Amino acid sequence: MISSRFLAAAALLLFAAADVAAQETTDKPWRQLFNGRDLDGWVVKLHGHDLGDNYRDTFRVADGMIQVRYDKYDAGDFGDRFGHLFYDEPFSHYHLAVEYRFVGDLFPSAPDYARLNSGVMLHAQDPRSILRGQDWPISVELQFLASEGDGRPRATGNVCTPGTHVTYEGSQRDDHILPSTGPTFAPNEWVRAEAIVRGDHITHLINGEKVLEYTKPVIGGGVVSGYAPGEFVEGKPLTSGYIALQAEGNGVDFRKVELRELQTTE
Repeated sequence: MISSRFLAAAALLLFAAADVAAQETTDKPWRQLFNGRDLDGWVVKLHGHDLGDNYRDTFRVADGMIQVRYDKYDAGDFGDRFGHLFYDEPFSHYHLAVEYRFVGDLFPSAPDYARLNSGVMLHAQDPRSILRGQDWPISVELQFLASEGDGRPRATGNVCTPGTHVTYEGSQRDDHILPSTGPTFAPNEWVRAEAIVRGDHITHLINGEKVLEYTKPVIGGGVVSGYAPGEFVEGKPLTSGYIALQAEGNGVDFRKVELRELQTTE
């Protein structure tokens, strides 16, 4: 005879399986944010420039890739032109994947920390709210790094927090950078970086492996400057926002930017 306890346990397993199946069938399919031809749907914001001013083609499309390049700059011309290419639509619950590689050397007048350093911003503020003199968008960043050739590890997949704090292992952290457990990659090596974002719960994956997980991003802290006072509301939770590809002074190629929206549980 089958016990009632066994039947109850089996029912629970069936319900759990049904929940998983429902999740798999209700999450939307992958959507290509980059069409492979042009920057349709994207908007450029460079520090020191108005929205949409893509100074000397910092962001461009060539060979089926979004490219960050500085070959049209004059020597000494970097001028803290930290750049972000925003997809012009906000998201809250989503799975984002970016395939990137670093190319070339750091532009000579860019800051040394930007060598083989880029990323994708998550839950970023609306690009239309960013002032001409604001250096970074208020956001959290899935950071991309590559080896500098000195044999030391330089993990990719960290989180950086311009104008934000996150909660990690149960505590709100003031660190600007929280390290991941990601591997170190050589320059020119293609890497797939992913963020699974469920409102205030964010997981980073590198080449399919989980490397970092954190929760409850809020506005706070430093690093970002030049913002409109009304945009910096200390302690305000970030549960949605824009994504943006970063240009900090090193060449980068992006061959894929894809996203699928995830079903909410509220």
